[in-house]
Amino acid sequence: MTKFLSLIQKLPEGYSKVRYSETMYGVTRTDFNQGKSIKLYAEDVSGTNFISCNFYVGITNGLKPCEMPVEKVLHFLENYESIEN
Repeated sequence: MTKFLSLIQKLPEGYSKVRYSETMYGVTRTDFNQGKSIKLYAEDVSGTNFISCNFYVGITNGLKPCEMPVEKVLHFLENYESIEN
């Protein structure tokens, strides 16, 4: 899960924009507990798709998707492209 933590941490804390599957997404990353837990929420600009998860540092299988398959979150994390804000 260290790989996924590094992918999440590439996103700046707060709001940013990324490209995923040829669509622009607004992403909000919020760190809690001195960075030991992270909430990630991404929504496409049309509002028809979203990605939501929590990540808990130091816990086995620390990636916890919110109401979606883990594969959907992993695909997003592995394939988003950062863009200039």
